[in-house]
Amino acid sequence: MANTSRLFDLTGRVALVTGASSGLGRRAAVTLAAAGAQVIGVARREEALASLCDEIGPAASYVVGDVTDRATLPALVDAVSTPFGAPDIVVHAAGINTREAADDVTPEGWDTTLALNLSAPFFLTQALAPAMKDTGWGRIVNFASLQTTRAFPGGIAYGATKGGIAQLTRAMAEAWSRHGITANAIGPGFFPTELTQAVFSDLDRAARNAAQTCIGRNGRMEDIDGPILFLCSDASAYVTGQVLMVDGGYTAK
Repeated sequence: MANTSRLFDLTGRVALVTGASSGLGRRAAVTLAAAGAQVIGVARREEALASLCDEIGPAASYVVGDVTDRATLPALVDAVSTPFGAPDIVVHAAGINTREAADDVTPEGWDTTLALNLSAPFFLTQALAPAMKDTGWGRIVNFASLQTTRAFPGGIAYGATKGGIAQLTRAMAEAWSRHGITANAIGPGFFPTELTQAVFSDLDRAARNAAQTCIGRNGRMEDIDGPILFLCSDASAYVTGQVLMVDGGYTAK
């Protein structure tokens, strides 16, 4: 009989998580460490990253950096590869939503959103892929969104990036899966994070969002644990180029 528990065992794996200072990125880092991975968190807020490492313990390290700065990307890759070796799992959880209406979008807001939400996942993965190819094993997890397929008010720049993430994920799968590197995306529904604080602070709006799901509630942080572990482990070895919506059935209605 197959030992199914080994499918989710990340012992010996090194996971890089961007946006690990808060929200779903932080939750992903804690989840992967609990499954046996050594985790490197990347974000711009050192105090929050230090707190993450205190929570996880010796299996965690962090690098303060800006993943949108392509000039410093080689140095960032060197830094994240130093504590435990080259990452063979990368979770792109860093993101921004300026919530500018279409008539009010500025060039600066547009460029900032695309740089962090879409360009950074590609160029960072491109820099990490050679080491994954050398070992014949890798896991790439991008973060999609409800706005990958739905249009929300004030979300034209954000939605454009998240629609792009779906195609980026498929293109990554086509490019690298033959080398043992799978590429998939998680599409969260409404979870209580810094990015969605404006949504959850409006109780009526939060209730309407919950009612839109098939399950009848908004996401809880623990709801992301299983999906992230699945896509980062051997359990998903034959799954690539997919967007897994973790939204309580919001997009099913």
